[in-house]
Amino acid sequence: MTAARWLSLALPLLAVLAVGARERDRSGRAAGLLAFLAAAIGIAALHEVARLAGWYAFAPVDGAYRGMPVDLWIGWAALWGPLPVLLRRVLPLPVALGLLLWIDAVAMPALHPLVRLGPHWLVGEVVGLLAVALPAQLLGRFCADRRHLAARTLLQVGVFTALLLWFLPSLAFEFGDGSWAGLTGLGRTGLLVVAQLALLAATPALAAVAEFAVRGGGTPYPWDPPRRLVTTGPYAYLANPMQLTAVVLLLCTAAVTRSVTLVLAAVSAGAFGAAVAGPHEHHDLRMRYGDSWRSYRRQVRDWWPRWRPYSSGSPAVLWLDDDCGPCAATWRMLARRPPVGLRIRPAREHERVLWRAEYVGGDGHKERGVAAVARALEHVHLGWAVVGWTLRLPGATWLAQLVTDAMIAPPHPARLRGEPCPTPSSVSSTAPSPPSASTASPVSPPAPSPPPPE
Repeated sequence: MTAARWLSLALPLLAVLAVGARERDRSGRAAGLLAFLAAAIGIAALHEVARLAGWYAFAPVDGAYRGMPVDLWIGWAALWGPLPVLLRRVLPLPVALGLLLWIDAVAMPALHPLVRLGPHWLVGEVVGLLAVALPAQLLGRFCADRRHLAARTLLQVGVFTALLLWFLPSLAFEFGDGSWAGLTGLGRTGLLVVAQLALLAATPALAAVAEFAVRGGGTPYPWDPPRRLVTTGPYAYLANPMQLTAVVLLLCTAAVTRSVTLVLAAVSAGAFGAAVAGPHEHHDLRMRYGDSWRSYRRQVRDWWPRWRPYSSGSPAVLWLDDDCGPCAATWRMLARRPPVGLRIRPAREHERVLWRAEYVGGDGHKERGVAAVARALEHVHLGWAVVGWTLRLPGATWLAQLVTDAMIAPPHPARLRGEPCPTPSSVSSTAPSPPSASTASPVSPPAPSPPPPE
């Protein structure tokens, strides 16, 4: 078994090193590393499922993590993650998955008695390829070639969420103290409350990830960063929203699971971010963005948020129908709390007919309807910004827009002053649909506008 373990580790790693040495593109090597992380976490999760389903198990050996030999685990992750990514130019994805299936079908029976196969182990193999190897390959290939920004961002969020909220706590419980029993023993109501609090704590990080993608054209992965400096959204208040959120979530998990080890892990993560990752990131951003970065960093801190947002460049514009009750009320609410870097203008003055509120950022980014108002809230202060980020969570915007259209103010063309504002009951189901976003024309430069009617 010793020889089998060494070969299972050495052969995949040597293959990765040999192919990686020929990879000239730094982003390709970084994508291989990310694919390795995704495969390693996925294989650990697959092992837990396999134990329950009886697909396969491992002989008791030294150097194992929850019954899985670590050397076999690392070799397996290298085979399912970075190796096919580095060979992506000559190995299409379907061919790569077919080869992985063939290698495992040959190797796993040959590893007996180290690997003990159940009667349905091929089912587990197919599940593993579809649930672990395929996402790892998609993530690695998309990141290496900088394709499909939305897909690779979502895959990264999935990997980092599993790392933070499942793998690291499980590791802490295995080698330290605490257990998942502290969480599972809460009951359905307790779990629901914890899940809601966790989602609220994660909201700044999720909004920051979205900001990286839609405003910066990049992802949270350090070797797949935004192409433009991002100082909007959570970054208008805090320079490190993702790192701070990660530490807070680890501390919350530690409190629920009663794990001192996890507290130490959270403190270590914060110290690493401040003392090691932080200086490297600052140097990189200073070299890439120069004075813009320096101006931003003079006013926005790493770990303690501002109360009012940072703003630079051209102001954003929020177009509202000031002759419609709900929109006028929104205007008055914002006017009582003067927003930073935001101008509000009557929708009737827009170059085209607007059917919903529209937000246009200084960089040209656009949002409509509830999402537009949520964006405007980010210009007020931190409290309202959290509300805006929550409204822009996946699914929350759609639900809020549905309720608004049905019960508050349906989509309608902005009218001249004095014309009645439609109500949900007065809008016919045969009314024309709003024009598509693709027909939008650039907005005119912001200009002073009259206050909304009282």
